[in-house]
Amino acid sequence: MKVRQDDRVKPISHAVPYYSQWESPELVPDILDGTLRAADDPLWERSGAADQAEYEYWSWRLCGMACLRMVLDHWWGVAPAQVRLAEECELAGAYIRHPDGRLDGLIHSPFAAYVRARWGLDAQAVSPLPVERLPEELARGVLPMISVHPAIRTLAPEVPRPGGHLVLAVGADDDALYIHNPSGFPDGSQRAARVPWADLDRFYAGRGILLGPPPTG
Repeated sequence: MKVRQDDRVKPISHAVPYYSQWESPELVPDILDGTLRAADDPLWERSGAADQAEYEYWSWRLCGMACLRMVLDHWWGVAPAQVRLAEECELAGAYIRHPDGRLDGLIHSPFAAYVRARWGLDAQAVSPLPVERLPEELARGVLPMISVHPAIRTLAPEVPRPGGHLVLAVGADDDALYIHNPSGFPDGSQRAARVPWADLDRFYAGRGILLGPPPTG
């Protein structure tokens, strides 16, 4: 779709550091296709997990924490270990862990509240969040964390439903949105990956969290 019918999107690009939800971004294809167990990521200890089993559990669920690390590094120059961030978010109600291992989350509203209270950033859970609003927020200096289908990494022609994975929008132009994808491939779908507006519709669930710099005044 065209983002605007009567105007063009002024090119916007934010220089945001990139983090994968796995500690070794170059190994993401092998982890996703099962060639390598996440627990065998040689850099797993950097995650803050107590052991490889805990890293295995959390790494598949850390897309939101990877996005948070990007935002924190961008504005505060810090990138805390992502399993530790996940544990804080669980205490804040943004994840709900069940006895059988199921995990609900990332739950947007308590996550936004956690980001405001813990990190002093402007954070708002927004649903619906129309596609047309994304370049407007980026132009204001806000970084939208949006819910998309994980197959956005390959721009798959068909997906069963939108949503289920979080990516960080870092730029836009008249033709595409640019995202940092925590589960992207190192061949070009990790950092500032180009997603044409016409393709975004089938992946995007129409909701997200607007992450902005610390409020002033």
